Amino acid sequence: MSTPSLLILPGDGIGPEVMLEVRKIIDWLSNHRSISFEVSEDLVGGAAYDAHGVPLHDATMAKALSVDAVLLGAVGGPKYDNLDFSVKPERGLLRLRKEMDLFANLRPAQCFDALADFSSLKRDLVAGLDIMIVRELTSGSYFGEPRGIFKEGNERVGINTHRYTESEIARVARAAFELARRRSNRVCSMEKANVMEAGVLWRDVVNEVHQAEYSNVELSHMYADNGAMQLVRAPKQFDVILTDNLFGDILSDCAAMLTGSLGMLPSASLGSPMDNGRPKALYEPVHGSAPDITGQGKANPSACILILRNGSPLFV
Repeated sequence: MSTPSLLILPGDGIGPEVMLEVRKIIDWLSNHRSISFEVSEDLVGGAAYDAHGVPLHDATMAKALSVDAVLLGAVGGPKYDNLDFSVKPERGLLRLRKEMDLFANLRPAQCFDALADFSSLKRDLVAGLDIMIVRELTSGSYFGEPRGIFKEGNERVGINTHRYTESEIARVARAAFELARRRSNRVCSMEKANVMEAGVLWRDVVNEVHQAEYSNVELSHMYADNGAMQLVRAPKQFDVILTDNLFGDILSDCAAMLTGSLGMLPSASLGSPMDNGRPKALYEPVHGSAPDITGQGKANPSACILILRNGSPLFV
């Protein structure tokens, strides 16, 4: 079996500090568990902009496409707030997602016993919480065209297009159903079919995939706004939540805060299988670049370390 290749992109803020700790875990796995990686490192986000004038260099993108997995720290910070939208640090992350075709974002929300009292909800509502949110990551409002800020008459108009195809919905639905089979066998799909045509299509396609391929998995539907309310009312009613790019961004952060700490949760973005059978993959902590604590030795690397627990997710 060939040695898995791993590209580390520390990014900005506390990202490099966290990745220093991750490097220690990688070395420990090599020395004590005979699990080795072919590791390379490069720039993304603000760090890449400072060096190259773009948030992700073409050569770095090529590396990301050639390795088994990418491990990313965090991007962004106040230093880059006034950059043109096209070169903001976050555009580097979005390019990675799009060009690696990482269509399924897995966002677990698990409440550890030691953190249950730090949740914004009562302990009995969150103790033992274990939710998996599967967010579609390469389409929807963040990538749809047309987009931009235009002049209409005497005023500016901002446009983002919420667009989904049947195949985009079907493949992320399959990812959610497959995960549910490994868990409690329940999927709740969230959209806004009551006011959005894309939501109607989303519900139709999820139902079709369920009936044709996963009829033994329990499927329910919920409007995304009600889903947000239910997450803070009775979160343990959910097992796997399936949703689109925009709603998934909001709902996964909401669910993460139920656990008592947004910064201690991992995230995986997976694509289609490569020749070796493993999916294209990018792993990252949920937390941001946290410029307010950068360089103070306060950054908690737990989220990235959880990614590497029990060996490596590269073997999944």
